[in-house]
Amino acid sequence: MDGSTSRSLTIATPSETNLTSTVLDQEQRVLLLTAANTGSGTSTSALAFAKQLTLMSGGPVLLVDSSPTSNSLTQQMGLQKLPGFRDLLFEQDTPPVLQDCLVRVSDQPFDMLPCGQYRRGNERLNPDRLRALLSQLSAHYRFVVIDGEAVYSSVDSLVIGTLVDGVILVVTAEDTRWEVAQAAAQRLTQAGAKLIGSVFNRRRYYMPKWLYNNL
Repeated sequence: MDGSTSRSLTIATPSETNLTSTVLDQEQRVLLLTAANTGSGTSTSALAFAKQLTLMSGGPVLLVDSSPTSNSLTQQMGLQKLPGFRDLLFEQDTPPVLQDCLVRVSDQPFDMLPCGQYRRGNERLNPDRLRALLSQLSAHYRFVVIDGEAVYSSVDSLVIGTLVDGVILVVTAEDTRWEVAQAAAQRLTQAGAKLIGSVFNRRRYYMPKWLYNNL
């Protein structure tokens, strides 16, 4: 790793999730957090999720920022000038070395892969390149948590969702319409993603697996 950050970042604990079963499941190591629409608190949930997984599993955890928003984790941590996720996936001429993109976050128990500097045009996310990258990451980390863009903002989350071990849908209580959350869940499953749970922000409530069967 080529750098570190000491910026203080407040992590708000989202609604309870069934982390115990996730930690004990050796098959669910690469996880994507996404939402139906932007503003649902996906980044906050991803931060808390990565922290709790680190504490509960005792193994190294990587938090990946794949969302290039103005208030992304990369922006919040001041890592916008570093290479990262997008450079690894889209830079064809002089792609960076993976180890040069990983950042040790000094005030957090996990490592970080920033979004990166690559200015993406109309390039589509290449599943083969992403699959290879996720394989590399999972070989070095007990868990890889990906902060994804909203389902209705980018098709990237649908592509990523089919290649990870599990997808967690973030829903803002009393804000996200049930029909919208239901449609997002269906869109993910129809694409081939495996939904394993949900986080309800602003409400301490875990949506169990059996309830997903009714989505």
